[in-house]
Amino acid sequence: MSTTLAFDVYGTLINTHGVIDKLETMLDSSVNASDFSQTWREKQLEYSFRRGLMRAYAPFSVCTKDALNYTAAYYSVSLSASEKSELLASYAVLPAFDDVAATLNSLSQKGFKLLAFSNGTEDAVVGLLKNAGIHDLFDGVVSVDDLQTFKPNPDVYHHFTQKAGSIPAQTWLVSSNPFDVIGAVSAGLKAAWVQRSKAAIFDPWGVEPTVTIDSLLKLEAALLMAPS
Repeated sequence: MSTTLAFDVYGTLINTHGVIDKLETMLDSSVNASDFSQTWREKQLEYSFRRGLMRAYAPFSVCTKDALNYTAAYYSVSLSASEKSELLASYAVLPAFDDVAATLNSLSQKGFKLLAFSNGTEDAVVGLLKNAGIHDLFDGVVSVDDLQTFKPNPDVYHHFTQKAGSIPAQTWLVSSNPFDVIGAVSAGLKAAWVQRSKAAIFDPWGVEPTVTIDSLLKLEAALLMAPS
């Protein structure tokens, strides 16, 4: 059986801070667009965690919208309805990181089974991947929306292996999000943490990634060198 790779989408393949240029046209000089984007992203994830714990599921797009409203209030920014709609629409066309296409091409040619695995709905993820020009490099998309909950609920990682037809020992999660990596390892999968920023800190929970890389371009070598 070939090795199955579950690629997280938001933050790993797709740059969620691709909204910064648009934010800079909407925010005045008193608010830093990078800070706004970071808060928006952190609150988006927090809302998904809270909804998962509360069993009050709503699609990831709702978490994104609610997080935008929170962030605007936090920074005392008055965004019009059309500006909010424009920012939310930008989430459908976020760019892929520069190391993504080449990595996926190489791994696909080497016989790895590649699937996108996301908190986003399948339609949203497919649209993102198509816009980024990488959809055809995947063997499929697995969304937590099938279970009406979010990562890092262990059920979603078991759901992934069932959908992929893989076994945990031969399944890798590839993610830049430490909570996702910890969730996958705790569920019995292997995991590669993509440390996209030197400032990124892995949560000190005593659960470590199987491998750590600072670029997807190093993933193939890391997989081949990892202990079986």
